[in-house]
Amino acid sequence: QVQLVESGGGLVQAGGSLRLSCAASGFTFSTYYMGWYRQTPGKQRDLVAAITSGGTTNYADSVKGRFTISRDNFKNTVYLQMNNLKPEDTAVYYCNAKFRGATWSDYWGKGTQVTVSS
Repeated sequence: QVQLVESGGGLVQAGGSLRLSCAASGFTFSTYYMGWYRQTPGKQRDLVAAITSGGTTNYADSVKGRFTISRDNFKNTVYLQMNNLKPEDTAVYYCNAKFRGATWSDYWGKGTQVTVSS
């Protein structure tokens, strides 16, 4: 059974930091493209950061220089270090796992709330 369990969200003041974690199970984590997305009410879910199985990363322009995505293939966990948080970073953050090969797979966690107060 595939599971993606996010943790680390919470309330923080502007300028503060949070570290999100996503613990994965039920699939071959090291072969998957992992990403963090975020969503606010009434808006689409947008990509924040992603990391390939080989460790290549990409970021939304709005978080470049402030957020860092990383993965630990031994712990089957992907992280999102968020520094210098801004009120506009407030959202539910979702972990995503993608596999694109002979078959396609796409898994989502249930999300964790991040609230940044001004």
